[in-house]
Amino acid sequence: MQRRTLLRLSLGAGAVIAVAGTGAALWAPGLSAGKLSPGARTMVNAISSAVLDGLLPAAPEARALALQAQLGRFELTVANLPPATRKELSDLLALLSSAAGRWSLMSLHTPWETASVAEVSAALEMMRMSSMDTRQQIYHALRDLTTASWFSDAAHWAQMGYPGPRAL
Repeated sequence: MQRRTLLRLSLGAGAVIAVAGTGAALWAPGLSAGKLSPGARTMVNAISSAVLDGLLPAAPEARALALQAQLGRFELTVANLPPATRKELSDLLALLSSAAGRWSLMSLHTPWETASVAEVSAALEMMRMSSMDTRQQIYHALRDLTTASWFSDAAHWAQMGYPGPRAL
């Protein structure tokens, strides 16, 4: 294969992935009326499992309940963002919910439903260490929103050593 052929093939594949991801984002927003779409819920659940690994309960039933509560807190945290930020986040969640977006931005080939905590953690770490500013920004946004929503519950403050506000 010649170098020009390889470059054309690469550019063509990149264009197809970009169009597919953008199309998916336009057809199914990640947020609708302040609620996560089903695909975004699955993605946020997987990312929360990876980001909060070690903070979540070990028992499967308790872990599932904690992640379910986390989704509600995540939606509440996002609802308090400015409208323009919510729109951008909605587009990002829709893009990452699609296979093309998950693959191109996170290099995660496993669907969100079946991705292990280790696979999602590795994909997040790749984004954190990426030379692309966009990937780093996405990583920080996902991590910060996940941890902010987790620690918005006073029951989790002790996990970070915060005793709570002082009584006056």
